[in-house]
Amino acid sequence: MSDIIVETRGHVLLIGFNRPAKRNSLTLDMYYDLARAYGELSNNKDLRCGLLYAVGDHFTSGLDLPQWGPVFAGGEWVELEEGMIDPFGVDEDNRCKKPVVMACQGYCYTIGFELLLAADVRVAARDVRLAQLEVKRAIFPVGGATVRMFEEIGWGNAMRYILTGDELSGPEAYRLGLVQELVEPGEQFDRALEIAERIAKAAPLAVQGALASARRARVHGPKAALTSMFQELQPLMSSKDSQEGLKAFLERREPNFTGE
Repeated sequence: MSDIIVETRGHVLLIGFNRPAKRNSLTLDMYYDLARAYGELSNNKDLRCGLLYAVGDHFTSGLDLPQWGPVFAGGEWVELEEGMIDPFGVDEDNRCKKPVVMACQGYCYTIGFELLLAADVRVAARDVRLAQLEVKRAIFPVGGATVRMFEEIGWGNAMRYILTGDELSGPEAYRLGLVQELVEPGEQFDRALEIAERIAKAAPLAVQGALASARRARVHGPKAALTSMFQELQPLMSSKDSQEGLKAFLERREPNFTGE
């Protein structure tokens, strides 16, 4: 059985860590399978949203360091095959075009925390324990935490946890805005799926356009996003989904979007 589960539910791609006996520590093979799944999500027209989750009591205890040590020592990130997309979103020019909702519980250390920061909507169980432990292992986070965490919770709060390696509890992560919903343990997957399905029900091209615009603002600044906003909106106005949205509004019914 694979250590990464990939299955489709409607227009949602479910991507699950499945190595609970090892607290879902991430191996190189798991990383490649994860990158392959993100590539499928991004490129498959029938898929509209991803849901990242983990089997067992913990999301992940982090990297399988004996496997990853040589990668870090080499000074370069691993190479991906055509069609794969880095799930950490470090390459901003090659990110997954579809939104990802993440559900987490228990340990969510190092790369788990960075996958959370790279996700678009986050649901956590109350027992979640988030930590960037890298400084306790004589390295530092290289999956995006040093860039994204202070954007999320401010410089001082980010440094408080990145530079100490201390844990954040679920309630504290919710208070700081790192997670959007906090639920009882065991409920995180179902709630995250509800959100993913609501995203998938919306017009796909509009969702992708909104996500791209927001990312442009974060990476290149508000002026860049504002300047290109109406130019990017124009193709959507002539789409079949735009016509369906207007028709459904006039007919007072739920729209049936096809992504065209």
